[in-house]
Amino acid sequence: MKYTASILALLMAGTLAACSAETTDSADNTAADSAPAQETMDTETTAQAPTLEEIVSSDQRPAEYAARDQYRNPVETLEFFGIEPDMTVVEVWPGGGWYAHILAPYLEQGGGDYIAAGFEIGDSERARQSFESFQSAMSEYGDVDFTVLSANADGVAPEGSADMVLTFRNVHNWMSGGFADKAFEDFYAALKPGGTLGVVEHRLPEDRAEDAEGGYVKESAVIAMAEAAGFQFVEASEINANPADTADHPFGVWTLPPNSRSSNYGEDPDPEFDGSKYLEIGESDRMTLKFSKPVTADGAMLE
Repeated sequence: MKYTASILALLMAGTLAACSAETTDSADNTAADSAPAQETMDTETTAQAPTLEEIVSSDQRPAEYAARDQYRNPVETLEFFGIEPDMTVVEVWPGGGWYAHILAPYLEQGGGDYIAAGFEIGDSERARQSFESFQSAMSEYGDVDFTVLSANADGVAPEGSADMVLTFRNVHNWMSGGFADKAFEDFYAALKPGGTLGVVEHRLPEDRAEDAEGGYVKESAVIAMAEAAGFQFVEASEINANPADTADHPFGVWTLPPNSRSSNYGEDPDPEFDGSKYLEIGESDRMTLKFSKPVTADGAMLE
């Protein structure tokens, strides 16, 4: 089911053809055979879909994105979440499209659907141009849908339509914006009973004060928000952990690559700032959390 938002206000199968078979004397040539035949076709489509490894290693991915694989571990992360190529998957706030260039072709070629839930453009010309650039890049991957997550948007997908909702390094933004609780409620509503929520976020040590402004969030805080929305916590993984990250850098998580900030946001870069030790640390220490919408949610049962 498609759910495309207006691109003027917002940032971030196929048609079945009926064909008549020749009449034969065989009792097997009946309308009852059409469902198994379609099921066979769907199975073949999934079987022929490229693997995650093939998508990640494809020349179609921007080279600068592939350079980050050592820190972001996309194949292992998506396999941990349990993604399948024929799923309907919502990626929330995909930004420039680092994961989108993996998810969109993987799902498009596997018979699934990719939905990019961005943020509101508003009156920002920069945001509009960024969205148009992202939309143009996604046009390579078939029929991508664009929705919105914000404090006021209706939802990231039609209720109960998605198999999986994924978000990468965004929870701190929603906390700073004051709508993190709503975000998790929107994810819960979009998922089918039994559906999966996958979260990757910059991790703040549990013995530190909460500081979403620095880009780091406690793992316990993310779990609490998800459970408050109705999710069941399934499992945590250390796939994206980085013990070298102390989470106490002068310009928050953005001091680390790939941002490598040398001054506060909006200020000119400081030519005297020595960022070498932050380059050695690499990207941030990250939690990787898997949640599930209960199978019996809202009285419904997973088909």
